[in-house]
Amino acid sequence: MRIGVLALQGAVEEHIEQIESLGAKAVPIKKPDELNSIDGLILPGGESTTMRRLIDRYHFLIPLQEFAAMQKPIFGTCAGMVLLAKEIADTESSHLGLMDIVVKRNAFGRQRESFEVQIEVAGFEERIPAVFIRAPYIDKASEKVEVLAQYEGHIVAARQGNLLVSSFHPELTSDTRFLQLFIDMVSQCNVVETVS
Repeated sequence: MRIGVLALQGAVEEHIEQIESLGAKAVPIKKPDELNSIDGLILPGGESTTMRRLIDRYHFLIPLQEFAAMQKPIFGTCAGMVLLAKEIADTESSHLGLMDIVVKRNAFGRQRESFEVQIEVAGFEERIPAVFIRAPYIDKASEKVEVLAQYEGHIVAARQGNLLVSSFHPELTSDTRFLQLFIDMVSQCNVVETVS
């Protein structure tokens, strides 16, 4: 099982280290054709506007949308969640436009207002540590979206089919359960492909 991390900007190395600690192969993705060699993809945290500019510069937009159309799992953390959203509050355009959510950027404040809290996640027996850095949250979600976690009444983690998102940065803590959730999604997708 090979999991790619879009390596244009953001917390790439931290994701790679945590993926490999869980026994999966991590691959930095720097060119669109490299998407053909992976089973799942992480869009890491960073700066969503900068990441979109680089996605356009390196011709990733359509290949990423095609990757999602093949039902391959994609996990967007923080800025990655903004990239996946069909709508971004207070703007007229979105980026990849894949997930039925409306996201509010920098919703918890600026860089100096970053914080870490313990949050409950659906299906997890114990709370997990969640690091929020200039974090967005989901303002609205369609009925197709499964809400996994909330903080102060705002949705901060969700899933829709092959798409998983979080406002927080699971790769910045030693708790690997949320990333394991994504690896399980990739593994289940592989089983389905093998059977079919």
